[in-house]
Amino acid sequence: MIDEDTFLTTLYVEVEDFCKAHLPPLVQPGPAASLCRSEVVTLGIYGQWARFQNERGFYRYAMKHLRAAFPRLPHHSQFNRLLRKQRDAVVAFFLYLAQRLESVTWVYEVLDSSGVLTRDAKRRGRGWLPGLATIGWSNRVGWYEGFHLLVAISPTGVLTGFGFASAHVHDTSLAETFFALRHGPDPRLLSVGPAMPRPYVADKGFAGRENRARWCTLYQAQVISPPTRSSRHPWPKPLRRWLASIRQIVETVYDKLHRALRLDRERPHDLTGFQTRLAAKGALHNFSIWLNQQLGRPNLAFADLIDW
Repeated sequence: MIDEDTFLTTLYVEVEDFCKAHLPPLVQPGPAASLCRSEVVTLGIYGQWARFQNERGFYRYAMKHLRAAFPRLPHHSQFNRLLRKQRDAVVAFFLYLAQRLESVTWVYEVLDSSGVLTRDAKRRGRGWLPGLATIGWSNRVGWYEGFHLLVAISPTGVLTGFGFASAHVHDTSLAETFFALRHGPDPRLLSVGPAMPRPYVADKGFAGRENRARWCTLYQAQVISPPTRSSRHPWPKPLRRWLASIRQIVETVYDKLHRALRLDRERPHDLTGFQTRLAAKGALHNFSIWLNQQLGRPNLAFADLIDW
């Protein structure tokens, strides 16, 4: 366990070093922003802890307690604009941490999806993000309105990439785009992470012999998933137990994202803001794993990492 000041200082130093070493100099027309890029990225990542009820709650806390470290804090709305402008920097830092934590002992990645609730599905009206946030089904929350999140996770709990789509999009369609973007990167959607020469382990939602064959042929993505219940060739029980055992890490990581990093409480009004906050949560998740390793603690011991 470390104190809040030490955590925040360590995070800022890592972000500052990364920006200097890996990002081009920031050139902005007009007067200088109240916060530099490193400060914006640091605060954007730090503010994802569930200790803060929401974004406004974090910013009230920052204005009251973090003025000594960030004396030029602007109005909350201005900070939100600054953070959205630094979306690519947040994504790049997230991927940098994943690469830094990568181990040669990883022989597979775990692929899984989850529903991200952005609005009560029973509310009337179009709400925010109409046409983007749609109605879908999640085993965790039932019918919901929001987005369908797909993540790739290492066996040690490191987030290696993520992508999302409207809630109604099926797992296989989301995975198809995910693999395509890893195979042929798009500079606007780098959050999926780089392609690696190792297989993906997934659940029944990604089953289908034709899908697996196409993904392997087109994107060199080998997917290991159990057959559907209607299959004539079900997996034997030991193999099903093996799959269940190695997929337990997914449940743990999603629990961290939804609870410890406040994903359950996201109510985005802007798509770029949602993308940025997802990348910030991924960066905070991976940074906390890195810090735990430096302290000789278990990777996913987030609950008592900071002495609040």
